[in-house]
Amino acid sequence: MRFIYFVILTICISVLCVSCKKDKLLTDSSANLKFSQDSVLFDTVFTTIGSTTRSFRVINEYNQRINISSVRLEKGQASNFIINVDGLKGKEVKDVEILGKDSIYIFVQVNVNPTSQNSPLIIQDKILFEVNGKTQSVELEAWGQDAYYHFPDRAIQFKNGYFPYSLASSATNTTVTWSNDKPHVIYGWLVVDSTQTLIINPGVKIFMHQNAGMWVYRYGTLQINGSLGNEVVFQGDRRESDYLDEPGQWDRIWINEGSVNNRINYAVIKNAFIGIQAEIVANASQPKRLHISNTVIRNCSKWGMYCKAFNVFGVNNEISNCKEYCTVLAWGGKYTFLHTTFANHFNKDGGRGGQSTIHLDNFDGQDYWPLDSAYFGNCIIDGTLNNELEIDVKPASPFTKNYFFNSCLIKNAALTSSVSANCLYNQSPRFKDVSIYDFKINSDSKAIGIGDASLLGTFPIISNDKNGVSRTTVFDAGANQFQ
Repeated sequence: MRFIYFVILTICISVLCVSCKKDKLLTDSSANLKFSQDSVLFDTVFTTIGSTTRSFRVINEYNQRINISSVRLEKGQASNFIINVDGLKGKEVKDVEILGKDSIYIFVQVNVNPTSQNSPLIIQDKILFEVNGKTQSVELEAWGQDAYYHFPDRAIQFKNGYFPYSLASSATNTTVTWSNDKPHVIYGWLVVDSTQTLIINPGVKIFMHQNAGMWVYRYGTLQINGSLGNEVVFQGDRRESDYLDEPGQWDRIWINEGSVNNRINYAVIKNAFIGIQAEIVANASQPKRLHISNTVIRNCSKWGMYCKAFNVFGVNNEISNCKEYCTVLAWGGKYTFLHTTFANHFNKDGGRGGQSTIHLDNFDGQDYWPLDSAYFGNCIIDGTLNNELEIDVKPASPFTKNYFFNSCLIKNAALTSSVSANCLYNQSPRFKDVSIYDFKINSDSKAIGIGDASLLGTFPIISNDKNGVSRTTVFDAGANQFQ
């Protein structure tokens, strides 16, 4: 009988000890909350003034109870969101306790007027959780304006993950036209598939989510038809002031072979990883051409323009301020750049990576590719390094060094007369203000009047500069004629 009492007493003491252990408050600063999701996306396209609600779980995986000293919205009273924590509603809730091996729900509501053009396009905030001196967060994001949203509805599986994308149209052999009545917001990749043409009209604003891009696949065609004062703008979707000039917010515009009708006119492509990548992916013998004019590519976290065995005609463009090269012309190809300003004064994220403004080559490490031609006429090639032109072209039979610089202002060691004529070296273009991407030239610029006027007969397109200023008898190097 005593033995039975002893067993019962032992069990009771054990249960009491376990119970006391579970009731003990966990104060370890290394303890982390677990969330059922690390972000909350309000993916309803709003059409009227109103609100919508989402929820997620906050989980305590420990045996002891845990106290969250504060659950609050990072933007406080200025936030468009409201939280409801265990029945308590507001912008901040204090001293929220979760029992051991238990969880609570948090409800998030957003109030938005999507028909107001004064509303942010993307409304973002964070819920901050403070536990034992440590802060954790859950991202909040809602679409604040009525827009055309392109959200991935399919994916390609690769060895290292998935490629999420949506199509410009579900139909083949079709032309899709984007107008400027509402902005376009792209999540994942927007693919212009084979036999499809995407036409983007003047004034369209395109906002790219993190890692998003536009892919013009083989035989697809892209035509960006901006105009002076109504440029087509590609940029990231973060609209806070801290992100207005932050490089690397989205991926790139990627164009493949199969079409000679790819055209970009009066576009601004900014804050990408790579601005434009034009390259072959399967067949070098297929037609491939990009005509790009009056366009600004700037502030990329890697390269501004990356071309591989492609055919590019460019006039009146500014390609500037990139972490590495502003322009890479690799694996040969055929290139003509007229009155283009290549200038690298990048000073973010520790400054430039040491690469020149322009790189040109005709091989891939093993094989040589034909460099049909690379012609630079009346251009500026400038930057913060001593040498801003990197040429690595191999004269291997049957290919020759078929590149030429005519009447350019170049920051570099002088080129030989066999590959250049009438160029001016290591003289300042005297830009207005490179810190705000103002690459117009001052009255004391050495670029004034050094251009070859005879090019007008071959290329009438150069009669006006990027800003519509007429070039008559004086031709300044670069995209901007001095006024």
